[in-house]
Amino acid sequence: MAFSHHFDPTVLREYDIRGIVGRTLHPADAFAIGRVFGSMLVEADAPATHAEADARAPNANSHAAAKRVAVGYDGRLTSPDLERALVDGLQASGIEALRVGRGPTPMLYYAATKLETDGAVMVTGSHNPPDYNGFKMMWGRKPFFGQQILRIGKLAETGNVVPEATGAEQAVAIADDYAARLLSDWDGGDRMLKVVWDNGNGAAGDVLDKLVASLPGEHCVLNGTIDGRFPAHHPDPTVPANLAQLIAEVRARKADIGIAFDGDADRIGLVDDTGTIMFGDQILVLLARDVLKEHPGATIIADVKASQVLFDEIAKAGGHPLMWKTGHSLVKSKMAETGSPLAGEMSGHIFFADRWYGFDDALYAAVRTLGIIARMSGKLSEMREALPHVVNTPEVRFDCDDRRKFAVIEEVAARLQAEGAKVSATDGVRVQTPDGWWLLRASNTQAVLVARCEATSTAGLDRLKAALVTQLEASGLEQPDFSGSHAGH
Repeated sequence: MAFSHHFDPTVLREYDIRGIVGRTLHPADAFAIGRVFGSMLVEADAPATHAEADARAPNANSHAAAKRVAVGYDGRLTSPDLERALVDGLQASGIEALRVGRGPTPMLYYAATKLETDGAVMVTGSHNPPDYNGFKMMWGRKPFFGQQILRIGKLAETGNVVPEATGAEQAVAIADDYAARLLSDWDGGDRMLKVVWDNGNGAAGDVLDKLVASLPGEHCVLNGTIDGRFPAHHPDPTVPANLAQLIAEVRARKADIGIAFDGDADRIGLVDDTGTIMFGDQILVLLARDVLKEHPGATIIADVKASQVLFDEIAKAGGHPLMWKTGHSLVKSKMAETGSPLAGEMSGHIFFADRWYGFDDALYAAVRTLGIIARMSGKLSEMREALPHVVNTPEVRFDCDDRRKFAVIEEVAARLQAEGAKVSATDGVRVQTPDGWWLLRASNTQAVLVARCEATSTAGLDRLKAALVTQLEASGLEQPDFSGSHAGH
């Protein structure tokens, strides 16, 4: 039977495939992803011309080894069915599926690296609500995103896949090996830390149990049971409300640190010993100072939404700060290009290539963070409080039609250029003024614009917000809601 499949256009996104199960995402989509992704891997080695095929003729009777794809899934209730359909699609393209089972996304990345697979697919809805699910992919050791994801849709629509074949599958137990590898980079000595963890009922639960059983110190795990309904709170540590339980427990126990994960544990959230939230750029300051001791002069990458304090602190520590585009796939690619040992995003994606493999792994970032704190003479809160004081807005997102959002950025950039403003166009526009900076960028995954401002004073912040609003009004957009500006970060 000829293969052809149509995806709901909303599910093929910049960095992953994601939708609402039963409405925009179905097991048939999972099968199609396996069928097309598997075909792309097989075709990658296929001769492009008849001449190339003839050149291979002497080996025509030899059977090339089947391409291998590591497959994992998170704790959502719909993930097992989607994983099964995905594996069926891969096998129909002649792929050998190495099924690593339920666990965090970075465990799947680790399996792909350790097993040297040709690709990897993770079934995960990440930090989204329980009725969502999706897929994150690797092509070899590299992220699979952007035009590659769009190509899956085009190839599925046209039925452009390899002839149906019979692949294979095998279960691969990797969790113990992954946990042991995480622990092998513990470098904190024997100081007994008191740590509160909030798994948020996410996919890291089983691996986290293995970690805390072997790490020194006193450990309290909240919401450790994997439960795709997320009964305690939404699994997104960048939203302060989701950290309320962790903050309360850190204060009650007088703990040294609180650590939270998102639903698939590729993003981390931290709370210091006073129960104060550490933002993504503050976490990266802590990690960068440590990494730069071993790699003086190294490039440290952060996304365009990060505080100027971070870039300044990287430079003070002897590193080369590099501001880059937001998006975990984009950051991973830039790390590989520059040889950077460490990168991070405001969203809590932390990427270690120093002693690790360059992918975003909240469990690994947690182990390295605990090692640093165990070697510190003071408290984590003292490190945070010693950073230069700034005031800023949270990340403000407001609706803007997909057909309009990039044009708005171009209009704003043109006006700023005409005014002679100091602008970085790395990702949208980031405007530097004597007061600080403001940012406006178009989301790659939603019909929204994203804004943020940071200043050294409240009055300066008001001036930055006013400048941003002026630009938005000049492009016919309404003023965004900047309520929730906070100090001390």
